[in-house]
Amino acid sequence: MPIFNLVRRGAYHDSVTLMRLSREMEIVPGVVRAAAMMGTPANRALLRDAGLLDDEGEAARPTDLLIAVIAGSHDGARAAWAAAESALERGLASSSPKASRPRTIAGAQRALPDANLALISVPGLYAAAEATKALHAGLHVMLFSDNVPVDDEVRLKRLARERGLFVMGPDCGSAIIGGVPLGFANAVPRGRIGLAAASGTGLQAVSCHLAAAGEGVSHAIGLGGRDLDDNVGGLMLERALEALAADDTTAVVCVIGKPPGPTTSKKIRGWLERLRKPWVTHFTGDVAASTATTLEDAALAAVARARGNEHRWVEFTLAEGHVARLVRDTVTALEKSRRWVRGVYAGGTLAQEAVALLRRRLGEVAWGAGGAGHRVVDLGDDIYTVGRPHPMIDGTVRREWIAREAADSATAVILLDVVLGYGAHLDPAGELAPAIETARARRVAVVASVCGTDADPQGSTRQADALARAGVIVMPSNAQAARLAARIAARAAGDP
Repeated sequence: MPIFNLVRRGAYHDSVTLMRLSREMEIVPGVVRAAAMMGTPANRALLRDAGLLDDEGEAARPTDLLIAVIAGSHDGARAAWAAAESALERGLASSSPKASRPRTIAGAQRALPDANLALISVPGLYAAAEATKALHAGLHVMLFSDNVPVDDEVRLKRLARERGLFVMGPDCGSAIIGGVPLGFANAVPRGRIGLAAASGTGLQAVSCHLAAAGEGVSHAIGLGGRDLDDNVGGLMLERALEALAADDTTAVVCVIGKPPGPTTSKKIRGWLERLRKPWVTHFTGDVAASTATTLEDAALAAVARARGNEHRWVEFTLAEGHVARLVRDTVTALEKSRRWVRGVYAGGTLAQEAVALLRRRLGEVAWGAGGAGHRVVDLGDDIYTVGRPHPMIDGTVRREWIAREAADSATAVILLDVVLGYGAHLDPAGELAPAIETARARRVAVVASVCGTDADPQGSTRQADALARAGVIVMPSNAQAARLAARIAARAAGDP
């Protein structure tokens, strides 16, 4: 199908606005795919790889708005462009002319002189420059932007340390500071557990499990996904541990992230041993470096330490007899050809946790779209969200993937996460329901977990009940959902 690009010179718009434009265009009849992005080299490369870039788009500059459409005709493309223009005009019209809209950090400081944190969400090409201005202005930084070079990240974090400030990020999606949720955080109570997390959905999962156990969060400091790499060396983790150690409201410290680099891992151990507070670690997929086996286990271990109790690990919080019946009844309803688990995830760390747990029971599990057997895909990865909203915001990409996996006659279980919180879709279960119904009609089992609390705008109980009504087996945690999916697949393959 033909590709149509439209370039608007010198028309900057933020990522949230661009996601909305993409969605408005994709619902236009005749449009197969659409994206609205700033014309930075990184964005043009993403569009090129996705087959959405033509010669006009190739010439776009970083300050240009680039609209790309795949449609059956010029008329379809023009209708999509018109929808984007209309959405932009509505957005501008809805902005109060009297509202303060500062265009610089200095202007924002004049408008909000008591502010002490800047949340930066601009294209990665410019993010480091804006973060530098904020740090020099004495502001902590939450750097939501991704595609920031690692050298810039190291420079920013060293500058922050020199000035006694924080840089949370790049690609930091969640934090809770002094009870204030930032980004994709959940509504959880204040409490005695301090989190330092190089993982957005990992931070969300642990904070929600703490709330479910009757505890709360003192501070949840996002570090950015690369902070524990040896290239960065835990620069913000060390700063976060120092802050949590000095915080009187924090009784227990919990560190979460992907496996640290070998050199950084040794440094982390030393920092923790000098902490003088109880601590828990969970590095997804790295059992040797972790004191807790899963995100759920990390939360429960922190709760036990806060209460002076001994932590006891459990595989399922549901009764074993109930789990066995779920496995038996689910396998009985499957067609004989079905044997594979297919994970379709919105949260990257939750997806990685699922892979690690599935591999322990099932052996080989592919990461991403490849592989004919068991596989898990993280649809929040940049390669799947070119010009589209993150799947936590919009379920379109997930519905497509669920339907695709359900159409495979070898799929036994579709494994899902449903992530709630500020900024997430207000009814993710409802958004996924049509695809789930298609999967259930094909006699495919659907197993899911809900990451959220009843205080979230979506309400975790409401979402779990809606999923259950659609025929989904809803488990108390992502780890328990992955273990159940593994047991179903193993039984379907003839392993008792």
